[in-house]
Amino acid sequence: MGEARPTREDAWNLFKEHNKSESLIKHALAVEAVLRHVAQKLGEEAETWGAVGLIHDLDYEKHPDEHCKKSAEILRDAGWPDDIIRAVLSHGWPRYTDAVPETLLEKYLFAVDELTGLVAAAALIRPSKSVLDLKVKSVRKKFKDKRFAAGVDREIIQKGAEMLGVELSELIEDTIMGMREVAEESGLKGTYLNSILS
Repeated sequence: MGEARPTREDAWNLFKEHNKSESLIKHALAVEAVLRHVAQKLGEEAETWGAVGLIHDLDYEKHPDEHCKKSAEILRDAGWPDDIIRAVLSHGWPRYTDAVPETLLEKYLFAVDELTGLVAAAALIRPSKSVLDLKVKSVRKKFKDKRFAAGVDREIIQKGAEMLGVELSELIEDTIMGMREVAEESGLKGTYLNSILS
């Protein structure tokens, strides 16, 4: 790939080469959509942010014990730029890597990676089973209930918000708004449109 910036197609093809799991694909699409949404809001490079969101868990299906490190290896071999490789590594801090999130992209990826899981879980327990009518206050309520979606690491989400200097509510809102863009592809459209059309 040399110095050329990877496109969404590059990211998608590479991700699909290494991942077949439906849940991982839905998660990748959700994180991609949120990072694109935030990049557009902040005037950042949406194509790069989206590509990072799409491939951040590149190695998770086949190499969970080498998570992030194996991704870096695959991306290097494919000629991806160093800043993208570092962003992918940093989302695994501190559990998998020692690459502390530093750039805006790295901090957002770190924060929303876990948060997309909480938002998805909160959407699926709604009567509509949809992210399209999910409210920030509902997610905040579920954030406080440690038994709900217990696998979601609230400390990472909180730490990410602190690193970014944004309120948790704003981070949740950006995550919901981004995930609405891929509601259908990520299985979170539910019956919302049916209910408002009927």
